[in-house]
Amino acid sequence: MTGPQLTIGEVAEAVLAAPRAGHRRIVALAGAPASGKSTLAAELAGRLCEEGCQTQVVPMDGFHLHNQILVDRGLLDRKGAPETFDVQGLLKLVARLHSEAEVFYPTFDRTRDIAIASAGVVGDSVDTVIVEGNYLLYDAPVWCDLRPHWDLAIRLEIATETLRERLIDRWLGYGMSHAQAEARAAGNDLANAALITQFALAADISL
Repeated sequence: MTGPQLTIGEVAEAVLAAPRAGHRRIVALAGAPASGKSTLAAELAGRLCEEGCQTQVVPMDGFHLHNQILVDRGLLDRKGAPETFDVQGLLKLVARLHSEAEVFYPTFDRTRDIAIASAGVVGDSVDTVIVEGNYLLYDAPVWCDLRPHWDLAIRLEIATETLRERLIDRWLGYGMSHAQAEARAAGNDLANAALITQFALAADISL
């Protein structure tokens, strides 16, 4: 199913129609940085809850490696790239979401720029989990092992220039100068967006 013309109601219908492989339905919402994943995930979860399907969003951002580890590995300026995440931890979490009644997961505090262990919980009453993140449909070792876990996979496709404008606005909002924001967008975020596009696994829905 493809098309930006799909309404949130139509996407919700597709989620509800998707067969589940385990205890919960697991939906992936993938896309580049600043593509609108968090906003859409919240809207979709709200709509599904209105339809009587208890739904929760779990961002993959909680699996950012700690900054000191990135410093030690010379990767701090590439934070947000695939190699700066604990993908094995994410894979284990997704497997647990399929089978366990209660699952704790790490969250990310963007203000402090740190992950917080076990700060989120998915309870037994949650029927559907929307996992949102950049690399959920990324065709690379270990990342590609996530794909079989998705009962439904959604990808957001946004024009590069739109992403660039959004990314600059994002970093301006965190106190960077315009030059710093442009450099951060071009040197890291857009490079990651290009990787996501170049090595993309198939989605069930593209928006």
